[in-house]
Amino acid sequence: MSKNRQLPLILFITSLMIVSLACQATSLSPTEPNTETIVAQVVATVQAQDAHEAETVLVTEGETAVSNLASLDSSLEHKFAEVYQTANPAVVHIFVYEQFEDQIFPLGTGSGFLIDEAGYIVTNNHVVAEGKSFEVVYANGERSHAEIVGTDIDSDLAVIRAETVAADAQPIPLGDSKALQVGQFVIAIGNPFGEAGSMSIGVVSGLGRTLISERVVAGGSHYSLPQVIQTDAAINPGNSGGPLLNLDGEVIGVNSAIRTETGTNTGVGFSIPVNAVRRIAPQLIEKGEYSYPFIGIRMQTLNSNSAEELNIDKTAGAYVLDVSDDTPAAAAGLIESGFNNFGPFPGGDLIVAINDEPINSSDDLISYLVFETEVGQTVDLTVFRQGKEVVVPLTLGKRP
Repeated sequence: MSKNRQLPLILFITSLMIVSLACQATSLSPTEPNTETIVAQVVATVQAQDAHEAETVLVTEGETAVSNLASLDSSLEHKFAEVYQTANPAVVHIFVYEQFEDQIFPLGTGSGFLIDEAGYIVTNNHVVAEGKSFEVVYANGERSHAEIVGTDIDSDLAVIRAETVAADAQPIPLGDSKALQVGQFVIAIGNPFGEAGSMSIGVVSGLGRTLISERVVAGGSHYSLPQVIQTDAAINPGNSGGPLLNLDGEVIGVNSAIRTETGTNTGVGFSIPVNAVRRIAPQLIEKGEYSYPFIGIRMQTLNSNSAEELNIDKTAGAYVLDVSDDTPAAAAGLIESGFNNFGPFPGGDLIVAINDEPINSSDDLISYLVFETEVGQTVDLTVFRQGKEVVVPLTLGKRP
């Protein structure tokens, strides 16, 4: 082919190549940014980062929670051990003996705790009531003879005095049972089934329970002690008289009873409030007995049905069923309703306050009398009588 004829062909092919490259370049050039696409990409990225950070935070918090839990467990263990090590030397194992002629026979054992350096020990009345001689054994093994100083069957409290006190036994401080809250940790130390120096842990399960006295009074009724503490700390035979402690190592109760059908702990134990010890123990030491304030009535807490039947538009209070002769209640002029097997009659006084302190139930009135008043003190009773409130002054006597 001649050169003149080849030139147009070369130019044509070159043009085609340039156009092709131009078209290819156009197809490879970046497109204009799409706003929705960009936002979606950013959101996805942020979400991924947040998820990663959240996962990291969760792992960190989980590790912190485990760390805190381990620290809490360690702290509690240390506290429990500390309370035990401090209090246990002052918790004694009481051995009770009966004497017949020249022979001495063991009756049983219980627990108690030292309240001062003179050797006075608080325990339960039912631990020592039948005994004639006593021996206490301290945690370090030292032994001492002891004698009864005073007893009170209605509170199930007693005080004995040991002849000697172990060198490492420091009196256990008394706390305040009014400051207790349901759910707080408590520690019981005693000698269940003769196993000396046993410790159990639980919580305050309930407050404001009542403990019925073993003493039967006229008419077959019983007195009762209010403000009793309920706990799930294991309390078994032999724990009686031992201390119930808070985490500060203070006595907040005296372990006294369990509710059981088997004779062993079922998670419902009762402890005499330490505020009763504060009031009763000093008189047991000084006089050998405790004098309770006394009104001289039989009373009942009303419910909605009984209040309606009695034509009373209140249920809160203590309804006076009976007023005993020659008592403070009779002298003050309280009005009884009378009653039979079917319930009370209308017309009795409903005590709704004492010294302006509201009374919601019979237990409230008993509680106020036991913990807030003294024999010989004059109190003002607010009574609901014939549709009106009347204030009745009453001078408290001594419980027979």
